[in-house]
Amino acid sequence: MLTRDSRDPAALPRLLLTAVALALLWPGIQLAELDLGVLLAADSQSEMGRFVAAFWPPAHAPDFLRLLLDATLQTLAIATAGMALALVVAIPTGLLASRALSLSAASRGGRPGVLGQALRWPVRALLIFLRSVPEIVWALLFVRAVGLGPTAGVLAIAITYAGMLGKVYAEIFESVDRRPMHALLQAGAGRLSAFCYGILPNAAAELTSYTVYRWECAIRASVVMGFVGAGGLGQQIDLSLRMFAGDEVASMLLTFLLLVLLADGLSRVLRGRLA
Repeated sequence: MLTRDSRDPAALPRLLLTAVALALLWPGIQLAELDLGVLLAADSQSEMGRFVAAFWPPAHAPDFLRLLLDATLQTLAIATAGMALALVVAIPTGLLASRALSLSAASRGGRPGVLGQALRWPVRALLIFLRSVPEIVWALLFVRAVGLGPTAGVLAIAITYAGMLGKVYAEIFESVDRRPMHALLQAGAGRLSAFCYGILPNAAAELTSYTVYRWECAIRASVVMGFVGAGGLGQQIDLSLRMFAGDEVASMLLTFLLLVLLADGLSRVLRGRLA
């Protein structure tokens, strides 16, 4: 039996916090018009049953497998090319947005100067703008600008992920121990040398892990953007759905699952080597 002294003193605050969270969540559910009862309706269950039954067996005709391979390689190319372009923007903007290389912060015990802050705010505003618009919206705009095809997907990923990567890179640079870099700066080393030897070794594992994770997200995003005409697996899934070819959709979903597993395995290998 629990005595008064053995009771959890934080139980009541946790209970009140849970009640407040549920009270705030309920209006959101009402605004989203969430109705789980529709899944239990007889018409919905029969329609879902017919749709799922069409998934088996997955399509495996030679002509379709060749088409699937081309779409898979195009999806990987879209994600990788978009990430490469994003890194070209994210690395310099991440350095500019970070206080890690600030000489004034090194000399003032971590407090950057006014001029440095003034120079960093426009870069941070640019990163906010780049990541504030979802990649699917950028894809729609680029499809109108450059036409249907993978180019729109590459550009959409490059813009959105440049903002995401730049922001997180800046935070990673600031989160690691900067005393080795400050010591190198005070000893007369250049900013780039101090960064490469004082910051980068400590941040390499986290940078690699997040970059590979974002590459995995880019693969998923490239599939989604295919539904608006940006090429890859998404465009083929959209075509198969319109033709009610459930077996083809099943094969493409399994391929997409393998791509995500590949990205996850690559991330594990790289983290293990950098650990």
